Amino acid sequence: MAELTRADLARMAEILFRPFAAGGLSLPNRIVMAPMTRCLSPGGVPGADVAAYYRRRAEGGVGLIVTEGTWIPHPSASNERDVPRFYGEDALAGWKHVVDEVHAAGGRIIPQLWHVGQTAKTALEGLYTDTDSGVARQIGPSGMVGALGMLPQPLDTPATIEEIESVSAAFIDAAVSAHRLGFDGVELHAAHGYLFDQFFWHATNLRGDRYGGDIAARTRFAADIVKGIRAATAPDFPIVMRISQWKMHDYAAKLADTPAELERFLAPLVDAGVDIFHCSQRRFWEGEFGTDLNWAGWVRKLGGRPTITVGSVTLKQDLLVTLLGQPSATEPNLARLLALLERGDFDLVAVGRALIVDPDWPAKIRAGAEDELLPYSPAALATLA
Repeated sequence: MAELTRADLARMAEILFRPFAAGGLSLPNRIVMAPMTRCLSPGGVPGADVAAYYRRRAEGGVGLIVTEGTWIPHPSASNERDVPRFYGEDALAGWKHVVDEVHAAGGRIIPQLWHVGQTAKTALEGLYTDTDSGVARQIGPSGMVGALGMLPQPLDTPATIEEIESVSAAFIDAAVSAHRLGFDGVELHAAHGYLFDQFFWHATNLRGDRYGGDIAARTRFAADIVKGIRAATAPDFPIVMRISQWKMHDYAAKLADTPAELERFLAPLVDAGVDIFHCSQRRFWEGEFGTDLNWAGWVRKLGGRPTITVGSVTLKQDLLVTLLGQPSATEPNLARLLALLERGDFDLVAVGRALIVDPDWPAKIRAGAEDELLPYSPAALATLA
């Protein structure tokens, strides 16, 4: 597309600041802070610095904050001690302070509820243990996960029905806690090869029971949890689900190879009550299925629900490159982003690393000051500035 003038950008940027409403969620603009793991909550308890970190983004004009991933109240969720948990009086008190600070600044915030399945790091004391063998157990649909460049490999036996029901109850309990603490909804992390996605993907779900089968049947685990959250909270309590094609261990993986497969995948989740799909891809400007419509665009088109697009917004390099320690300068891809938003491909835009270094990102965009956006550096991950 032709490069847009500053006047064009100013006109199109107004789209980002139009109000948005879906179900029980009402936002002042279309900008979402993407969930970003920070590992800066000692012992899993978010402190005053975490509350201040999120409040600054609300003050900077973000319409909705999705917190970093938080462990559900199940001992198999993960073993990273400084990632915040969403259970226990100490951690929930910390989250109450976070939500109060964000609301005091006029913001909206939802927690991302997370279970990594069989992608957890080396087991630490306290991880879910098989009482018969004494060996730490990582729960997954078929006892397997992959690694970068590798086909899925067996790790353990498949999760039992009792284990699946226990994890399902933990997700619902966490959502009930979020509702009680005053959060504006919840997001289920169902992307990137973690637990939900291990049920979704044919390569890691080989089950022959009600939790396996074709692409629609493989959504049952997630759909049952969505229904459970809806029944246990409120009819208008917003439920967001993050989904992706790619996996942490396979960036070329495809959850759905065709639009028809994607439509069959989405239907049970929509029927279960998902309000918004958060559609993760490494580069938002890349189309799916051989078209110029991106992942969020296809999900919106086939699922009939609002979508959030995310993936290297205003950054030159994608997440993998910057995680390897290379800094990222700002890139003039805002024009492309706004053109797709104006076309109606998606409803909301999630900004990740750019907001870590620049809490005032929304204000600068609104003022037309794209040249003042701060470049991202991996060093920013060391603090909660």
